[in-house]
Amino acid sequence: MDSKSTHFAKPPSLNDETTSVLEPSPFRKLVIVASIATGINFGWALQLSLLTPYVQLLGISHTMAPFIWLCGPISGLIVQPIVGYYSDRCKSRFGKRRPFIAAGALFVALAIFVISYAADLGHMFGDSLQEKSRPRAIAIFIIGFWILDVSNNVLQGPCRALLADLSAGDQRKTSMSNALFSFFMAVGNILGYAAGSYDGLHKIFPFTDTKACDKYCANLKSCFFISIALLTCLATVALIYVKENIPSSSLATPENKGSGENSGDDSVEEGDGGLPCFGQMFGAFRDLKRPMWILLLVTCLNWIGWFPFVLFNTDWMGKEVYGGTVGEGNAYNNGVHAGALGLMIQSIVLGVVSLGVNVLARGVGGVKMLWGIVNFLLAICLGLTVLITNMAEHTRHFPPNSTDPLPPVTSVKASALALFAVLGIPLAITYSVPFALASIFSNTSGAGQGLSLGVLNISICIPQMFVSFVSGPWDALFGGGNLPAFVVGAIAAAASGLLSIFMLPSPPPDSTKVKTMDGGFH
Repeated sequence: MDSKSTHFAKPPSLNDETTSVLEPSPFRKLVIVASIATGINFGWALQLSLLTPYVQLLGISHTMAPFIWLCGPISGLIVQPIVGYYSDRCKSRFGKRRPFIAAGALFVALAIFVISYAADLGHMFGDSLQEKSRPRAIAIFIIGFWILDVSNNVLQGPCRALLADLSAGDQRKTSMSNALFSFFMAVGNILGYAAGSYDGLHKIFPFTDTKACDKYCANLKSCFFISIALLTCLATVALIYVKENIPSSSLATPENKGSGENSGDDSVEEGDGGLPCFGQMFGAFRDLKRPMWILLLVTCLNWIGWFPFVLFNTDWMGKEVYGGTVGEGNAYNNGVHAGALGLMIQSIVLGVVSLGVNVLARGVGGVKMLWGIVNFLLAICLGLTVLITNMAEHTRHFPPNSTDPLPPVTSVKASALALFAVLGIPLAITYSVPFALASIFSNTSGAGQGLSLGVLNISICIPQMFVSFVSGPWDALFGGGNLPAFVVGAIAAAASGLLSIFMLPSPPPDSTKVKTMDGGFH
């Protein structure tokens, strides 16, 4: 093997895919593609606010519930790189990203339908409604959940990669497109959490209330039907209206099919024989520059901070703040609905802040300083959950002859909701800055957007897997509850903030745009 074939500075799947796209696409196209995030996150918000309580109602304990969420990071770890790799190399006449977006949306709808009817199907296959645990319903739910997480990765990765493609290497458009994606995620969250906090939606769909599916379950089912309709509409509009700019070098022709050439680069010719996508992934890791390695480390610690709260925010409201017990009385369900309201407020803040990320970055001295500051804010908020829990316990009251506590006093509830709201600020940065930096770093190193975002996704999936494995046993070690995992998250968030401020490099200036256009991450 000669030196030309062993050199890995530009593996075939990491060729600069934007070089033949001369101009960024119009702003309206970025908006339409980014709006798909509304449909994705409507369903995601329902998962975060209602599914952890739902699986506990099916009979899965608090200790085991995090393991259900393992399917998300595991599927992301495997599926996202594969999808990124093959979407970078896709030569379909429909484009590189659109076939994956269409397939992802279709399977998301299928998965949501399976999850919605898990209790009914479990009962049909023999689950007893008198038993606390429903094993068949749990098995069906897990299958649907795996399909959902795989499909979300098939859908979301190409959406972000398409936005990067449409931005054509323009840093201003790249940062703007990621901010738009974050904004529409917030819109989806707001709608999803609003739906989750309202317990009367099942009245619109009366057929959802069945023998095996009580009012809470029927409301979840109704929310998911709305989710399917919303995602289908948004994805269809984007797929019809937004046409990809397909460089002529990426199209399959008789000549380049026979020669294996894509762009005339010798390394492409030899590599196009087809290294497996994970070979390309490991090669990409081996060849990563220092800025990308630090970005991955900061992102990893950031998600160790976030994921405990993402998993257990409404459970924390139901148990620690409202003092309820799963399946007993009304306190826990009231807390879950209050948590969904808090998440809706958080999403409003997320949406507002997402539109001002560039302004905030300039105001504090750069994007890395902004990310560091908000990571410290995340650490403080996670630490404050301990204080709010202690306040709730010391002010808790019970009605006569009842073990079901009264709702918390106004100051406790207001403090908890304010905490949710403030967390919308670091969440806006988490949803936009890492992806924008990954796109910018990949442009400067000649990397493919799909595979580069797949590499970044690994630094999100691994900490999620870590938290899913250890949070339940870790909480049980300290007597149960959610606070031990939140404290570990606070420490990780603080470490992420320090690394962002003192070690993360600033992105290079956009040599083609920064002199004439204001904005962007620089």
